[in-house]
Amino acid sequence: MNKKLIIAFRLIVSVTVLVAIMTQLLHGINNNPNFKISNFLSFFTIESNIFGAIAMLISAGFLALNKWSRVLDNFRGAATLFMTITGITYFLLLRGIEDQLQTPIPWVNIVLHYAFPIAILIDWFLSPIARKITFRQTLTWLAFPIAYVTYSLIRGPAAGWYPYPFLDPTTDGGYAKVAIVSIGIAAIALAGAAVLVLNKNVIKKSR
Repeated sequence: MNKKLIIAFRLIVSVTVLVAIMTQLLHGINNNPNFKISNFLSFFTIESNIFGAIAMLISAGFLALNKWSRVLDNFRGAATLFMTITGITYFLLLRGIEDQLQTPIPWVNIVLHYAFPIAILIDWFLSPIARKITFRQTLTWLAFPIAYVTYSLIRGPAAGWYPYPFLDPTTDGGYAKVAIVSIGIAAIALAGAAVLVLNKNVIKKSR
């Protein structure tokens, strides 16, 4: 694909995502007296979208300079995995509760839960990486989702709030439900990581 088109694509997508997040944040602050910024930023959706947007911005800059980085490749891969988790989890478990997810603005919800997961996957598969990434190396990408679940369960009782129904042990099913769903999402993450690095195209050393 044309280098300039890739750069433009990454810039447009990342800026759109950041604008969507800021729009939703300001909407919550201005229209919901119970809105808490700390809760808003505690959604995996928001965190993964910010992570992904930053990854695309940085990768656009590196490509513009014709530079390649194994660290950036792993950063991009992790961001792509996080957004894949976001998209699949939303589609399977969270559709229809946008008010609870604090993404009630339709276009914002579409960007964060549908458009960006698809866009970052397209960018990943169409753009080469500097050097092959093994499946074992992708296991480090799971550190953030694991830390997120741990953070949510520790913060939940203190805040009196959980970001997602499946992470709320005070509802039917308790911690057993949380464990089962978390294991299911972990399985999806492992499968996703394997797919992301399977036969991933690598740039030629001459470049």
